[in-house]
Amino acid sequence: MLAWALASVVAMALSGCTSYQPAPKSFQQATIQPYRLDSGDRLRVTVFDQPNLSNTYTVDQAGYISFPLVGQVPARGETMASLEGALAAKLRQGYLRDPDVTIEVDRYRPVFVMGEVGRPGQYSYVPGMTVQNAVAVAGGFTARGNQRDVDVTRKINGRVLTGRTTISSTVLAGDTIYVRERLF
Repeated sequence: MLAWALASVVAMALSGCTSYQPAPKSFQQATIQPYRLDSGDRLRVTVFDQPNLSNTYTVDQAGYISFPLVGQVPARGETMASLEGALAAKLRQGYLRDPDVTIEVDRYRPVFVMGEVGRPGQYSYVPGMTVQNAVAVAGGFTARGNQRDVDVTRKINGRVLTGRTTISSTVLAGDTIYVRERLF
């Protein structure tokens, strides 16, 4: 009985060490795809010759931007080009004859850095950021931090995935980076 209990404890401990698999191919592929909007992104929308409509708008928790005249416009999962088209189409429906809409990201949603770093927390995302850059912004690795690889949680095509990746990997807005404690 004691041997069985000891074996089950060892098995649980070992399974805890391998709970995260290497990052799937979709992790790397997501970094080269067009940027997808999500809650927390702040957008600078410009409607040519319409200063009253040109402003900054934030994608809310439900994934919409609230735009004058047309109301709620779905933004979650959209690229900037597709949102420009959707917004122009809504404005064409009785408000403007031929609206010229451009959208830029004014502020990206943050990244979160947790675990064995100097100052865990929420940090501003910068395009082209790597895991190593994010850890540096978060105060660097602690003396116990694993500097070889980290666990990254990312939303890809509406699914939340977690995988182990190197510190030179590219980070996306909204990622959560977890620096594990090294064993030795």
